[in-house]
Amino acid sequence: MTVPRDLRASLDPDQLADYAAAQCNTHFPDPQPVTAEDLRGAVPSALARLGHCFAQVGNRYFFDGTQSVFSHLHGDQYAMWLYMLSNELFRQRGDTQVCSKLFLLNKALHGCDIFYEVALPDVFLLVHPLGTVLGRGSYQDYFVAYQRCGIGSNHDVYPRLGRHVTLRPGASVLGSSVVGAHCQLAAETLVLDAEIPDGTLVIGRPGHTRMKPNTSPFPLWRNIA
Repeated sequence: MTVPRDLRASLDPDQLADYAAAQCNTHFPDPQPVTAEDLRGAVPSALARLGHCFAQVGNRYFFDGTQSVFSHLHGDQYAMWLYMLSNELFRQRGDTQVCSKLFLLNKALHGCDIFYEVALPDVFLLVHPLGTVLGRGSYQDYFVAYQRCGIGSNHDVYPRLGRHVTLRPGASVLGSSVVGAHCQLAAETLVLDAEIPDGTLVIGRPGHTRMKPNTSPFPLWRNIA
């Protein structure tokens, strides 16, 4: 296995498989250990997805101007990697017990809860996502979640999000909410069973919500269209 040409990684694909397997077995030392071979089939596609995603980020730790950059010691990047690896393994009909261990490893290392069946978009960004829970909503590209953010259900109905939605620390979208494109939820904001039009900055909680034009696009994306 080789790293995609447009991605510079701190470990090669075989090392990444070995590393994640060793981490799983350290955290979950049950009688059915994860082997690197369990992961190898998903690694190339997951790396390709990672490289494509990171190429959209206008930050030198993710994209150096010519290629994407991935360090297994960069917490936000590794959290995104573990999600992509578990999700890719799930897509390839891999062992769901291994998928579960990767999901739980991400939870243990980074404090974020993103189940391997959740379909995050091709382009998203996690920003020190401690305490963030991303459920089975409908996501589109250029989604950003900071710490303590939540996407979840109300009466088993999940939200739908447009392109370029940013959740600042502590923001949540729940239930049958529909959040339009180029929207931003301010810190500690809750949107519950509500419809938010395109280009809106939302501040507050139900009963005490203010909406303003969202005139400041998220600064880290290379493409804001």
